[in-house]
Amino acid sequence: MNNSLFAKGIIALSLVAFIYIVAKTIHISNKRQIGTEEGVYTNKVSTSSQELHQLTHKLTAHCNTHRCKVQSLLDYVTHIPYKINAFHTNFPQDTLNLGYGDCDDKSNLLISMLRIVGIEAYFVLVPKHIFIVVSLEKIEYAKALYIDTKPYYILETTAKNSPIGFPLHYPLKDIKAIIDPFANEKIAYRTLEYQ
Repeated sequence: MNNSLFAKGIIALSLVAFIYIVAKTIHISNKRQIGTEEGVYTNKVSTSSQELHQLTHKLTAHCNTHRCKVQSLLDYVTHIPYKINAFHTNFPQDTLNLGYGDCDDKSNLLISMLRIVGIEAYFVLVPKHIFIVVSLEKIEYAKALYIDTKPYYILETTAKNSPIGFPLHYPLKDIKAIIDPFANEKIAYRTLEYQ
């Protein structure tokens, strides 16, 4: 009788543990996934790596302005070789360790580094591509993507030596979502302009 009661207790405890693990996994997935018109986007941003913090501060140590920090980090990321990673998106530390990445991987790395130095940045999803926009003081030579009249400059992680304010190569109607990856929320906006 005691063995039967003990076995039932173990089964009940196992069931509770299983339900907890499934619920926790769903919660973590929901914090990293956003539905879009093209399916589900999964972000892999992270600022938890000490190595990433050290690298970010080393790359921006000479900078006194946000613009300098952004360009220094962009230069570093654009020189990481582009290689399509069709099966999954990598965390920033994985991209550093692998030494290559696609637009998702490189964008996750750059936006994580921007977060470390306190620069406002968002993901922009267009068909089969992702890029970053940053909020900076007016740049005379560059067009900006105005989100509700506030200028944001495009960062393209897949183009070597690309400047802040990379040209927008998509019609505005192709912008499927603007995402705050750290809140994992789509940005609600009323107007978009590129000028």
